[in-house]
Amino acid sequence: MSDRALSFGEVAEAYERFRPGYPVELVDTVTAYAGRPVRTALEVGAGTGKATRLFARQGITVTATEPDGAMLAELRKHVPPDVRTVRAAFEDLRPGQRYGLVYAAASLHWTNPQGRWSRMAALLEPGGVFASFGGPTRPADPAVEEAVRTARAPFLESDEVPSPDGTPSGCDMQWPGTELRRSPWFTDVRQSVVERRLTVSASDYVGQLSTISAYLVLPDAKREQVFDRIARALPETVEIVADITVHLARRREER
Repeated sequence: MSDRALSFGEVAEAYERFRPGYPVELVDTVTAYAGRPVRTALEVGAGTGKATRLFARQGITVTATEPDGAMLAELRKHVPPDVRTVRAAFEDLRPGQRYGLVYAAASLHWTNPQGRWSRMAALLEPGGVFASFGGPTRPADPAVEEAVRTARAPFLESDEVPSPDGTPSGCDMQWPGTELRRSPWFTDVRQSVVERRLTVSASDYVGQLSTISAYLVLPDAKREQVFDRIARALPETVEIVADITVHLARRREER
């Protein structure tokens, strides 16, 4: 795994405090697509369990996997006691139990592309659903967004994770839908967006940035400088666009 993929454990508590959770509309989107009751689910790269909690509250039996011990410890503080937790990277999971749903919340891009979809399919029941969802947040006001970009520029050109397969941002189908369409293991690939607007304090917005991998891998002194510059560029409260892009696909039936 890359340095960026392994950078989150040091800020597990901040991740829990500042990263927004997921709305119930997300579960509605996934279960409507499934078209049948979803009873069991496996989460890949569960972080502090924000998505785990959402799905578990709907009566789904969730197994949450996470490779970072600090993140997993934070997750265990917040999830219901019936959630099974496993410290493991996606690549370390071995086929055994199959699930009605396997999902990744803002974590799929950290998995190894080699054999990703055959491994994913092996974890799913035939006809089971794979879901990936997440997306960057940004200030809703273009002037504030530009002020943040200007403050960040001496340190980072961008704080987003580039598309793993190089799909340009303007394409109708984004990654991982692009890969799923090419995979022989999956069918009925769909992409949708759950729109969301949030208002946070300037300090909470900087706190959210402090959990993003592009900043986490900066040297400490530079990280402090960029956060100070961004904080001084922000208004007292920040409205943010926090849309969630959802990709769904179905495991092909076995013959």
